[in-house]
Amino acid sequence: MTTASSRLRRRGALLFGGLGSIVGFLAFVEFTSGVLQGYYTPLLTDLARHLGVNDADVNWLEGSQLMLSALVVPALSKLGDQVGHRMVLIWSTMVTLAASIALVIAPEFWIFLVAWALQGFYVVWLPLEIALIYVRASARTEDQQDQEDPDDREDRDPAHGAPGPAAVTRRAAALLVGALEVGAIAGALAAGALVDTMDVQAVLAVPAIVVGLCLVAIILGVEETPGASPANFRMRDFDLSGLGWVTLALLLIMGALFVVRGTGLAPDRPGLWLSVLMLGAGAAALWRFVAVERAHPDPLIDVRMFTDPALWPVFATAGLFGVSVLGAQAPLSTFARTDPAVYGYGLGTTGFQTSLIIGIYLIAMVAGALLLPTVSRWASPRLALLFATLAVAAGFALFLPFHETIGQVITNMVVVGLGSGALVASLPAAAAAAAPREQTGVATGLTNSVKTLGGAVASCVFGLALATTAFAGAPEAASAELIEGGTAGSFSGYLTVWIVCSLTALASAVLLLFVPKRAFA
Repeated sequence: MTTASSRLRRRGALLFGGLGSIVGFLAFVEFTSGVLQGYYTPLLTDLARHLGVNDADVNWLEGSQLMLSALVVPALSKLGDQVGHRMVLIWSTMVTLAASIALVIAPEFWIFLVAWALQGFYVVWLPLEIALIYVRASARTEDQQDQEDPDDREDRDPAHGAPGPAAVTRRAAALLVGALEVGAIAGALAAGALVDTMDVQAVLAVPAIVVGLCLVAIILGVEETPGASPANFRMRDFDLSGLGWVTLALLLIMGALFVVRGTGLAPDRPGLWLSVLMLGAGAAALWRFVAVERAHPDPLIDVRMFTDPALWPVFATAGLFGVSVLGAQAPLSTFARTDPAVYGYGLGTTGFQTSLIIGIYLIAMVAGALLLPTVSRWASPRLALLFATLAVAAGFALFLPFHETIGQVITNMVVVGLGSGALVASLPAAAAAAAPREQTGVATGLTNSVKTLGGAVASCVFGLALATTAFAGAPEAASAELIEGGTAGSFSGYLTVWIVCSLTALASAVLLLFVPKRAFA
């Protein structure tokens, strides 16, 4: 036993340059992140009933969290560089824990909505962890070189030397992403099994417990970034002006969509014109944000990168991809839970059956990511990504004629998952390769932020589509009385979701033709 554990410790030291213990604790953090990402999706219909809202309204949960995530990642990532990655990791985990507890006791939908949005602070965990590992690995390498005799360094066999910071970070990132996927699958399966046997509030308490354990793991097992000096941090050096303008812009845009959801699109209703004014004000705030960022010496977001001819196709592709990979999660879950005996469409699945569908989809995403290198060697990196986007487009198009059985939906989801997994794995790398060498990290972060924004806007728009009362295409067996008093999203809304996701994937395929060759090196 002792020999085996010693062997594992030596292997961890070799793989992670002496950072095996920290990487192990951070892997549990990412497992928790995966649980949060997978746990709630099978529960969305149950949450809608618990909160007394329609299925269409759960899209606002996804939209609000994604919108906040787009703000949190660049702001807290930059703050981590300035005050210490461990400190910001603890802060963000405390906010996530408080929000997870609030979800259990929230008495109203709007309180639940705010708590759900704040729970999205967990999205910054992975960028902070990667930065922390890289900085610690670099510091350890420098210390070893300083203590090493120059003659020994020249005679040492490079094959048996300690791995460099980049190698350590790549290996650690692979382990962290693997832990995240395992957590997502475990979370989805656990939620589906529990919701069929327990009260919704009791089911909601499970993520709060897991996040609490995660906070303990960070405090006890993760050391601060070497050289971090919170005492030297000056708030006036932080781009608060840029953060304020982009926050105002996103709040106005999302608020406009929320007003339309409440009042409808009829020209004779004041809500339509209020939403138009809010959209105009949001566009003006966004314009001001761009001007502020251009003038700031250390901007929150380097907006100049969006005009780079080598990068804008990658960012646009990421935004369009976010529509399907993030915006369509809630509609797919609620469609599966809709009872066909009542509404004439849907699958009528239990919570556990829904979680199995989601688990198979996640496994397909992992398979797509793993198959990407093989397909790239067989064809070319550009063709591999084109195949991936076309798979996403085909998978959602298949929903239009084939959506009546669990087998049909699983087949569609597997096709979508294979393409989505490849895109998730490759788009950040394409952005890093297309960007100037000194801006690779920024480009990768912006790819994630743009993808999140695309998902946020899509979630809000899909919520509007599902809230429509025209059940176009629904079988006549669904009586008008049941439909008017029901809580399911409209069938025409689900058709809209599938069509939009398919078309945006096709548009992504076209944009990939404009990405420069060096991005696929």
